[in-house]
Amino acid sequence: MGTSKLMDYHRFLDEAGDTTFYGKGKKNVIGEDGVSKAFILGMIKIKDPLDEVRDKINKLQNKIVTDEFYHVPSVLKKINKTGYYLHATDDLPEVRKEMFDLMKTINCSFEAVVGRKDIERYETKHKGKEEYFYADLLSHLLKNKLLKHNKLVMHISERGKSTKNHNLELAFLKAKQRFSKGNSDKESKTKVVFNINYPTKDPLLNLADYFCWSIQRVFEKGEIRYYNFIKDQVKLVIDVYDTKKINGWKNYYDNRNNPLTAKNKISPLKH
Repeated sequence: MGTSKLMDYHRFLDEAGDTTFYGKGKKNVIGEDGVSKAFILGMIKIKDPLDEVRDKINKLQNKIVTDEFYHVPSVLKKINKTGYYLHATDDLPEVRKEMFDLMKTINCSFEAVVGRKDIERYETKHKGKEEYFYADLLSHLLKNKLLKHNKLVMHISERGKSTKNHNLELAFLKAKQRFSKGNSDKESKTKVVFNINYPTKDPLLNLADYFCWSIQRVFEKGEIRYYNFIKDQVKLVIDVYDTKKINGWKNYYDNRNNPLTAKNKISPLKH
């Protein structure tokens, strides 16, 4: 009997932006008011005890619930409807500051893939289906994780058809194919388990949400102050469809040699 213990390795995934390509009459609405130019999937690896980190985030969430200073109508509505949970897009600036300070106290690393939205690619490569677009991005997050661990538990924020089991399995299959192309002499033995969850249930998804939002601000608005604040924890960002920079891996951004800058803002799209 071997003495090696089978370890579970946990990752927490959330997203920023949307997967909307068309408006009424199949009109291209990418980048229009309220529609993002890119969809971002991010994954966080937490190196501190998970329950300790959950407790930290829960304490902050409870503070917002109990402190009247934060009780503006939108927060009160959320408390009464779903129960309060941190969500960067909706949170008050004062809450965001508290959360970003908290993030700096957590030993973690974050990776993201940015999928620029393009109608032609969507219709050909992704067959005009949001779930295929999602699966393609997820496969890029998974592909370099298939050698290190026996088992990988992916805690994913629920997203309709995109996080149905068959679509996640499709992403895993794509990841294995991508892994094989780059590692023809190696065999992936990693078992991947998907655990679909909700941000109201696991505060670690809310942590992933904040990291994703920070990256989104760079690509949508050229705003880098949030990214710069937590840059040391952002291990890798892949601008996966940036065809101009694919040569020489220039579309791979790390926090040391090739950090994101305001120049990563996606230009307005021509319709």
